[in-house]
Amino acid sequence: MPNQNKSNSTTSVETSKEKRKVKFEVYGEEMVEKVVKLSGNSGRVYLPPDWVGCRVKIIRID
Repeated sequence: MPNQNKSNSTTSVETSKEKRKVKFEVYGEEMVEKVVKLSGNSGRVYLPPDWVGCRVKIIRID
């Protein structure tokens, strides 16, 4: 019996981790589309210098 409960919980976790797309509606001033480049152990995106100090939102699209 404990094995059955464990497998059921694992299945529900796997199902919840499936990739699902969601829709975002964002209002703003400008938009740029870039590809993230490798930078050490993380990723990096360069943005225009006049955006320094501005709030931005990043949305992964694929």
